[in-house]
Amino acid sequence: MSNKHRRSPIDLNDGVVELAHGAGGSAMTMLISEIFYPAFNNDLLLQQNDQAIFNVDTGKLAFATDSFVVSPLFFPGGNIGSLAVNGTINDIALGGATPLYLSASFILEEGFPLKKLVIIAKTMGACAHAAGVKIITGDTKVVERGKADGVFITTTGIGVIRNQTVLSANQIMPGDCVILSGEIGDHGVAILSKRENLNFETNIISDQAALHELIQLILEVGGDHIRVMRDPTRGGLASALNELAEKSDVGFVINENKIPINSSVAAACEFLGLDPLYVANEGKLIAVVAPSAAADVLTAMRSHPLGYQAEIIGVAIEDSRFFVQMITRIGGRRIIDHLSGELLPRIC
Repeated sequence: MSNKHRRSPIDLNDGVVELAHGAGGSAMTMLISEIFYPAFNNDLLLQQNDQAIFNVDTGKLAFATDSFVVSPLFFPGGNIGSLAVNGTINDIALGGATPLYLSASFILEEGFPLKKLVIIAKTMGACAHAAGVKIITGDTKVVERGKADGVFITTTGIGVIRNQTVLSANQIMPGDCVILSGEIGDHGVAILSKRENLNFETNIISDQAALHELIQLILEVGGDHIRVMRDPTRGGLASALNELAEKSDVGFVINENKIPINSSVAAACEFLGLDPLYVANEGKLIAVVAPSAAADVLTAMRSHPLGYQAEIIGVAIEDSRFFVQMITRIGGRRIIDHLSGELLPRIC
């Protein structure tokens, strides 16, 4: 094609997403080549095929996908891009796998500023690079104004399990210890404070992070004594424990005094009428561990920057009702039930 027929380079500073950017023609090609290829730069992606073909080490594969519709798109501690990459990395790693590759699919709204899309893409590329993961394929669609909310992202991940690790809730037994990696509620309160323009005495930052290195450390120390791991995202700690209880046919007793929580987050939850046990987290995990290994795993977790606040917060018990109970700060007990409805919509 001669130069006079080529489309002018897109304006990444003042330009906006147009319907043509999702139409499959030159505008779409330019959007991908000027924003996504530089941000996700790697050899597999730059093959520029409709698929990515790659070799994997001998072992089992882990596969996960998740969609992200968080509002607002930018929040203290991250943005929708970092959330999409780190969230899918965590889903893979919590199964005992080493994350390898991601795909990224974008639903863009007509009129969305390109300079914001550049920031999101660069953040995704940086998070993937920091985790040793490559974004190797994807898709872009554009919808009319009012048909979306700026950007929706779906990420899919593949990882490899190189050993005989089996992590499953049905392995939990009475007496197993529940270890929480750190303070709860940071992400949900950070999102809500930004969404509602709330100002607190201290800036509450989302905890979103890639947990694969912490998870690998836990597995190295705990080995076969690790029953299962979960990240308490939507629905928070309470929902994650209820899910584990029902899948393992046990109950849990947790101690409120042992649950780490930032004082500013606790105050914000009290002000907003929220129970922090149900508030979303994006950089924390729960590990259920055989009692013989719990102390060693706790020590190892505390040696890592993402687990230095870890605590043994409870224990699995025999309970045909599969209840999650909490010993309160004043010594009473309360049932921690499933979340009813949506506590905080558009949180991830």
